[in-house]
Amino acid sequence: MQSPIIFFDGYCNLCNSSVSWIFKRDKHHRFYFASLQGETAKKYSYLIPSDIDSVLLIENGKYYSHFKAIGKICSKLPFPWNMGSIITILPKF
Repeated sequence: MQSPIIFFDGYCNLCNSSVSWIFKRDKHHRFYFASLQGETAKKYSYLIPSDIDSVLLIENGKYYSHFKAIGKICSKLPFPWNMGSIITILPKF
């Protein structure tokens, strides 16, 4: 099983800050990180929606975006950050 990959917009300051935040808290190095504009994203282009412009998580051959991605990422971080996974049960607006 391959480690989850977090794809992010390499031109977005908020996305870059988010990746730095996750990286600092990912003590077990569970995630790989790759820019949506990079070579790794080209390899996974069959899974990445063309209209994505924020954080995207690819795990076990599936992609998660927006709140689902955030919830999945949080669930793999240590306490108390894993409590952020509760976001996945909120209804979509």
